[in-house]
Amino acid sequence: MTSPTGSERADVAARLALAVGRLNRRIRATSDTLTPGQVSALSTIVRQGPIRPGDLARVERVAAPTITRLLADLETRGFVARTADPEDGRSFFVGATAAGAEAIERARAERADRVLELFEDLEPEQIDRLAAALDGLEKAAGMSGPGEG
Repeated sequence: MTSPTGSERADVAARLALAVGRLNRRIRATSDTLTPGQVSALSTIVRQGPIRPGDLARVERVAAPTITRLLADLETRGFVARTADPEDGRSFFVGATAAGAEAIERARAERADRVLELFEDLEPEQIDRLAAALDGLEKAAGMSGPGEG
């Protein structure tokens, strides 16, 4: 197979962006669960352990006020807890509670179940092609490995 031209790459990018956006809307939770931003931030906290809010904002690629709001809501819900930074009295770390880790596992399972339902309309060959594309999609998403996020 030859390497795609610039216009072919642009077409793939446009189609992928549209498909990902629509898939995201179709798999988004309809009940009173975590928002996509909360899932992403809490996943990072669970995966990386206690983290400073500023570092979390950089990882999540959002502004500090956004992380502040997310963390306040997650803390109110009992999903994260603050601990003082022993090296800087003005700073703190935020870590996941057991309830937060459980919430992430539930959110991931619910999302996977919704995607699995969407797969029911696909042919086995289409599923195989999706599986073959996962490494590239995960790399493009900035993920370091399977199941991250």
